[in-house]
Amino acid sequence: MSLEFELCPKRMIGGSHPCFIIAEIGQNHQGDINIAKKMIKMAKDCGADCAKFQKSELEYKFSKPALERLYTSKHSWGRTYGEHKRHLEFSHDQYRELKQYASEVGIFLTASGMDEKAVEFLDELDVPFFKVASCDANNFPYLEKTAQKGRPMVVSTGMQSMDTVRRVYSTVKKYNPKFTLLQCTSTYPLDPADVHLSVIKNYQKEFPDIPIGYSGHEQGLYITVAAVAMGAKVVERHVTLDKTWKGNDHEASLEPTELAELVKAIRLVELAMGSPAKMMLPSEKGCHDKLGKSVVANKKIAKDTVLSLDMFAVKVGEPKGIAPENMNQLVGKKIKVDVEYDDSILENMIE
Repeated sequence: MSLEFELCPKRMIGGSHPCFIIAEIGQNHQGDINIAKKMIKMAKDCGADCAKFQKSELEYKFSKPALERLYTSKHSWGRTYGEHKRHLEFSHDQYRELKQYASEVGIFLTASGMDEKAVEFLDELDVPFFKVASCDANNFPYLEKTAQKGRPMVVSTGMQSMDTVRRVYSTVKKYNPKFTLLQCTSTYPLDPADVHLSVIKNYQKEFPDIPIGYSGHEQGLYITVAAVAMGAKVVERHVTLDKTWKGNDHEASLEPTELAELVKAIRLVELAMGSPAKMMLPSEKGCHDKLGKSVVANKKIAKDTVLSLDMFAVKVGEPKGIAPENMNQLVGKKIKVDVEYDDSILENMIE
């Protein structure tokens, strides 16, 4: 069984606990704190466990030339990439306001710290866990510093090789046992052929002492539901209020009706996963009483006859007799009564 740990206060993940569902708002709030609040409320109303943002301290995440380059994309919010990113970046006070609002609404709030300075702020903000974006999964100084803070961690592994993921695991594990790795492909939107859900099983085998999850950028719900059926204990999907809005992530995001349906489907699949123990269930009794088959005589059998397989048939009998799987155990035993053709063979008839 996967390691269990408390990802958020009083919310365990791993083992038999429900899958933890992260609604990734990212920067789909368009730089508007009121839209951000609507999205937090939407995530709560749809049944997600956590609303997540992306926090950057831009001068620590980007070089000066990167911030100063012209940005002419149709998704641009400014003349340069720096102007674009500043438009989308909330201040520390705004994050404090959003965290307070999330608390009032009743949903956990965190963010991906997109640089070490941002992680420092998120630690001060007292987020329940740190999310490590795929672009920092191979940033080992960042991983070490983040892990040493002791908060639970959720680490996406897009754009990484298996050798790098092994190193991620050992690096974080050295300082912090409370973390999960998410299978992820960093393409927006993601072609199903590039999802590679089978990596989840590979991670489960390679890292059996931590929960494994899935961060999806595909369109639709089915693949994420399949990830949960494969044992994903955390799932993350981008969300939006409108897929037609300006921004690179909206197309690969779920609108409210889709998020609500995803949560419903995940909870249904979890219920259906049930127990690994195979048995006839109480709910099957009616079908078994009506259609369950028994051993019956396929000829007249005289009292004291030694039984052999050629004397039996398997039919829906009345009354219910010995189960077919026990038929071989009758061979060589004596029958204590005369039996007519098509009579059920009962336990009390056998010597």
